[in-house]
Order: sequence, then structure tokens, then C-alpha cells
Amino acid sequence: MRALVSVWDKTGLVEFARSLEKLGVDLIASGGTATALTEAGITHRDVADITGSPEMLGGRVKTLHPKIHGGILADRSQPEHLDDLAMNSIEAIDLVVCNLYPFTSNPSVELIDIGGPTMVRAAAKNHQHVGVVTNPAQYDLVLEELTNHGALTNATRHLLAREAFAHTATYDAAIVAWFDGGGVIGDAPSEIDAVVPPTLHVAYERVDVVRYGENPHQIGARYRQSGTSPWWDGVTKHAGSALSYLNLFDADAAWRLVHELSADAHGAPAVAIIKHANASGAAVGTSLHDAFTKALAADPQSAFGGIVAVGGELDLDLANVIAAGPQADVIIAASMTEEAIATLVKRRKATRLLSAPAPEALVLSIRTFGSTALVQNADELVVPPSEWRCVTDKQPTPQQLADLVVAWRVCARTTSNAIVIAKDGVAVGVGAGQQSRVVAANIATTKAGDLAIGAAASSDAFFPFADGLESLTSAGVACVVQPGGSVRDQEVIDAANAAGIVMLMTGERHFRH
Repeated sequence: MRALVSVWDKTGLVEFARSLEKLGVDLIASGGTATALTEAGITHRDVADITGSPEMLGGRVKTLHPKIHGGILADRSQPEHLDDLAMNSIEAIDLVVCNLYPFTSNPSVELIDIGGPTMVRAAAKNHQHVGVVTNPAQYDLVLEELTNHGALTNATRHLLAREAFAHTATYDAAIVAWFDGGGVIGDAPSEIDAVVPPTLHVAYERVDVVRYGENPHQIGARYRQSGTSPWWDGVTKHAGSALSYLNLFDADAAWRLVHELSADAHGAPAVAIIKHANASGAAVGTSLHDAFTKALAADPQSAFGGIVAVGGELDLDLANVIAAGPQADVIIAASMTEEAIATLVKRRKATRLLSAPAPEALVLSIRTFGSTALVQNADELVVPPSEWRCVTDKQPTPQQLADLVVAWRVCARTTSNAIVIAKDGVAVGVGAGQQSRVVAANIATTKAGDLAIGAAASSDAFFPFADGLESLTSAGVACVVQPGGSVRDQEVIDAANAAGIVMLMTGERHFRH
């Protein structure tokens, strides 16, 4: 058996090569790999001895030679291929061990690997006869099969080939992304191309198979973009049932909203209770206990089976309060004390208990349906409250402005059409996902009840008519923030002045579908 070894990542290389040597494998190596084997006293031949050509062009050309690629690509079942090998004195290569230059560590032309991907793809193409190893994590599997069987099984060669093509696809995707960013010549891409490039090459690797998809008859999984470490990778699951697709989807929405609310309130404690990606209640308070109590009181009925996100440490006192409330599918916090975990496990056995790091910023949104994808940059609240424009005779008080910020933040993270009512730092009424903005307003005021009196409200898009605003003012809402931009803006402003309320316009819409 003959193996070609050429790796950048030399983790476990010497031990692996020494084991191959003991199994009688004829080793061929190049460049730094050959140096490492020589220093370890492992017998091998240099690629240059096989090709009869020295490395050249500063190492750019080492393995790109018929003596190498003929040995990798020869189909041993084809007599003419074997004749070609014999005629040209080419030795067949049975195993290729190769990982690539670490392009993403310092993207540059010199770290674009050419010979490595060529060898990897050649071996993967000819996987019926050649094994290809692209990750040190595969070394043990290869050694086990070679030790027990003297060769790799068909199933293993197939698996390794699949991983090899995924490896080179991910590598090429990173290079394309670098080109899109103007990395080659330094020219900045156009504003559009910087967000939505002409082609999109994003490699994702499966991390977890979840309990099921949106429904029990669907299969679901969590993937991460290759080369990244999303916040979910740092989550610790302390107890509870396996996570499902919707558990992850809703927990992500809850966790991001909690951090945004806290940031808006200059680090004040925040809690969000999420159901189907929308807040049933959310609050900033004087403590996490205070914030949870207020968030739950906003809509305790909808909180059943929801996600509770606690923007800090969940201690025993808070655990007792949560456990006494509606059943939560997931409780997620920055950390949990051992006493809190023990209490929740005892009283809420199925609830998933998660501690998690802060979420990373969203960059790109990709949605697929069939063979079509819709891509956009993440929806950020760009216009700060200091730049909101008051369009009514009345001006907002500091407390009203603070409540408008809470309403605006929650509304932007609520399914459209959306209306949110907030009072004293608490989202007390949420109207989500309605075809009519008036109906969304009616739902929000119904949920808020008497708490709508003197409260702040937000609309994720402009009021096309005054009726949506009038639904809010008739319930006692005292101030409203909305994007503006309707041809009937003046009609809506007049209605606000007639009702004696404050209205601000942001100039920024936040639809969410």
C-alpha cells in the first residue's frame, strides 16, 4: 500500500505516519510534511524523488505532476489505465492524506491552495480505489480499518470522499467571499454587491439533529456556517427533553430580544417570554425577579409552553417564581445556580434548561423555498430615538420616550402586521401577525386592558388610515411611535392632535415575516 502525505495541519501527523510505517505502508511526502517525517525518523520518499522535478515557484508547484496524479486517478479496473501506469513508470497511490492551507486565518493570494485541493479532489473522484483523509480526526478510523482489514472498506472510502468534497467546497466558498469583499485588488464592492453578491457560496456543517422539525413528522437539524462559532455552540443544556426545531427558533428570538432590551435600557435587567417567535410579554425592571413578574403578568395565558429568556443569572428565588408560573418549554439564562437548576428539574422535569453566552450579531438573512432563495442583510434599528421626529403638538416626557423605545424594539421583533403597547418598561399588549393593522391594534389593546391607559404604543409600519391610531387612542394610549410615510400621514397626525396624544415618526419601517 502506498500513501501520499501532504498536510498543513500537522496535528497527530507523526503518530499517524509512524503507525502507517509499522503497517508496511510506503510513504511519500512533500515540503514541510517531509521535513516533519524526517525529524521524527520516519522512513519516506520525497515527492521530488517520484516526479524527478524539484519544488519550484516558491513551493507553488510540488505535486502537480503526472507521476503523482496518474497514481491517484488511475482506475484499477481499467486495463488501459494500468497499461498507462506501467508504460510511464507511475506507481499507484492508494491513500492521500491532505489538508489545505489555512486560508481563513489570513486571507491572501499566497494562502489559496492549488495542489492540495487538486490532490484531494482527484482522490475523492477515484474513491473506488483510493482513500482520502482531509482531517486529523479521521486518522483513528483509517488506522483501525487498515489494522483490522489491511485496507479501507468501500463504505469508508465513500464517506471520506464525501467529506473531502465538502472540505474543498467550504474552502472555495471562503475564497469567493474574500473576492466579494474586494480582498484581491482592494477595491470595495458596490453597496449592493457587498450585501447580496452575484453568487452566494455559503457552507454549513451539521452540528445537531434536533428532536424533530416544526412538526413531529418532520426531520430537523441545526447547522452552523463553516468556520464560525455561533452562540448556540456555547450553550450548556442542564436538563429537560431534547430540543426541537421550534425550541431553537423561539429561544434564539427570545435571547436576542432580551439582549436588545437590556442594551436599550443601558444594561437594566430584562426578561422576555416568547411564543411562536413573538413576545407574549417582555420587560426591563429593577431586577430580574421584577422583570419576569411584569413580563408574565402581561399575558400569562399565552406564556404557557413558551420560552423564558432571563438576561442574567437565574438564582433560586427566581427559579421558584418561574416554577410557580405556567409551564415553559425552554428557560434560557446567562447562567443558572445549582440550586435553581435542582428546583426547576424537580418541579418542571420536561423543561429544557439552558445557559448561554451573548448572541453574535446577525449579518445575513437567507430564506429558501424550493430552488429559490431570498437574501437580505439583517434588520437593525438604525435610526436612534434621538433622531425620531415629533409630529404632534404635544412632546414626549422622558418616561414616555423610554416606553416608546421598549414598544418600538419589541414591535420590530414581532411578526407583521404588529402593534405593541408598553407601559413602565413592560410590553403589556402585543398584536402580532395580522392582515389588518386595525385588528392588530384591537388585539394589543384588548390584551393590555386598563394598562393601555397612559401607555406608549408602536406600529411596525405606517398607519394607512387614522382608524388604527384611533383604536389605540380610544383605549387610552398616550403616545405612539410609527415610521410614517403614508400619503395620509397628515390625516393621522390630525387624529393624534385631536386625541391630545404624542406621536413620533422614525422614518424606518420594520416588517417581519
